[in-house]
Order: sequence, then structure tokens, then C-alpha cells
Amino acid sequence: MIKIAICGGSGYTGAELLRILSGHSEVEITAVTSEKSAGKRVTDLFPHLHKYSYLIYEPLDKEKILNKADVFFMALPHAASQEAVDYFFKNGKKVIDLSADYRLSDVAVYEEWYKTPHNYADTLKNAVYGLPELHREKIKKSSLIANPGCYPTSAILGLYPAIKEGIIDIETIVVDSKSGTSGAGRKADVGFSYCEVNEGFKAYGIAVHRHTPEIEQELSGIAGKKITINFTPHLVPMDRGIISTMYGKMVKKIDTTAILDIYKKYYDTEPFVNVLDEGVYPNAKNVRGSNFVEIGLKVNKRTNTLIIVSAIDNLVKGASGQAVQNMNIIMGIKETTSLESLAVFP
Repeated sequence: MIKIAICGGSGYTGAELLRILSGHSEVEITAVTSEKSAGKRVTDLFPHLHKYSYLIYEPLDKEKILNKADVFFMALPHAASQEAVDYFFKNGKKVIDLSADYRLSDVAVYEEWYKTPHNYADTLKNAVYGLPELHREKIKKSSLIANPGCYPTSAILGLYPAIKEGIIDIETIVVDSKSGTSGAGRKADVGFSYCEVNEGFKAYGIAVHRHTPEIEQELSGIAGKKITINFTPHLVPMDRGIISTMYGKMVKKIDTTAILDIYKKYYDTEPFVNVLDEGVYPNAKNVRGSNFVEIGLKVNKRTNTLIIVSAIDNLVKGASGQAVQNMNIIMGIKETTSLESLAVFP
């Protein structure tokens, strides 16, 4: 059995990791940490995780838990992951970091957007961006995976074939995303209380959201040249899920049917990407609780624009499910293990 430690296991992503791994036949959870909840049982915070009634949160004492696990999932806040990731990686452990600390390959870009120093540039050089649909072969060979953000996952997968095939003008890309409130994490914040969010719908982080450079980094890698985008996220009054709508001016004369054929060829062998038929578009409800991605698209002939829509569950394919997918890859396990459950509906 592969021994697993979850560092920062009292938040939504930590709880989702526990839920998903509860059905994994080849792993055993041997440690789960939380500073605020140290000494409490997992079921004190998450009664639905009754399988883990024996598991008690402990402080993140790196030396103490080092030999408790083979794989370390880091579900810590941004900046808080840096040192712990470095420690476990340099001590020969497999590390999957769900924070943003190792996603951006350029230290200067990280420091500009996250307003904090990155003190482990040498370790950062070993990190692989953990989007399997783009980097599976690199992931297989790596011991340090930077798990992608939720918005970037939805945007990059939606745009990948269109950019790779030169279908759209990369100077015109707009990404418009809507997310449920769980994307903000499990913390007390008036702005995310029921009365503040219910019946509301707002944009936030306009032109400054920290996922912007992450999206640009990966899209630039696809295009082979620098891409700068307009990205605007929105908060919608639902628990979980992301819908991203991407726009780009067409540079090829090609219709919706032909582009869908291209997308289906790109994703035909991908176990978690569903390209929808013409005239059918993604619904966040159809991927709720699952690791699946839905993608639909349409050419607007009037404006010569390709419109792409993608849907993911921000806590699963956008976080914990993708982390487990990456773990399966680096450990040589069947990639879909413990991730094949369909969406919860309604």
C-alpha cells in the first residue's frame, strides 16, 4: 500500500482528497495535518468522512511525519507550502502541491503576482505543471507536481486545441469565468457568508487575479510565443463548479463541425475530457462531484469569433481530483483509479 499524508487537511481540498482516496484500493492515509484543528478527529470537522473516524489531525511537524508517508499532498495556503514542499522533496518524497507556490516557473512572476518572496528557486526548477492532458509524460518522471489552479484548468483545456491548431488569433483571447463559493476556501469571511452571496452575482479580481499568469504561462507554451489575455472571474451563488467561456477571433475559415472534430481528436483518448456534440453546451451541474471536464463550442459567423465553453468541478478536476490523477500517474497506477465516479445529479 502507498502511504499518504495530507498536509492542510481541514479545508475543502483536504476533505475532497480524503473523500476521493476513500475508494482508492492502493493507498492508506497515514497522516493528516492541521494547525487549528490539531487533536481533533477528521469526523469532528467532516462527519460525512466516517471512514476516517480513527484519523486525528496533528500539527505539521515535518521531521515527525517525514517517514509516515510515501506521497505528500500539500493543501496549504499560498506561500505556506514553499518550505514544506522543499523539505519533503529534498528528502526523497513524492510531493503534489495544491497551492500556487510551484506553478509559475519564473520566480519574478510569482513574486509580482503573489507579493511574497519565493525562497526555493532551486526546487522550483524541478516542479512539473500537473495538467495531465498537456504534460503526462513529464509528470510520469517527476517527484514534484504543481497541481494546477481551478480557473486555469478550465481555461487551458478549453483553449488548447484552438491555439495548437492556429484556429484563433492569440492576441484576442478573452476568458470569462464563473465559480462557486467553495473556490475561496473554508474560512470565515463576511464576503462569503450566505447573506452576502445568496441572490448575488459579481465580478472580482478584474485584471489582477492571480490565476492570470498561470493561464498565460501554459497558453504561451502551447503557442510557442508570449500570450497575454483578458481574464475576469465571477462569483456565483452555488457551492461548487466553474463555467469558463473563452473568446478568440478566427484566423482560419472553418466551421463549428470541423472544429469539434479537431477537439474530439485531441481529447479522444483523455479519460476525463468530454467534448460535447454540436449545439450542446456544458453545465456545471453535469460535472458536480466528478473529475470530468465538459467542453462545447460554437463559431459566431457574424463576428468571426470562436466561443468555447468548459465546465469543471473546482474542487475535483480543479483541485483534489486532479491531484489524485497526478498521484496515480507518478506512482504508476491506472490513471483513473478512484476517479471514475460520475457527477452527482441533481
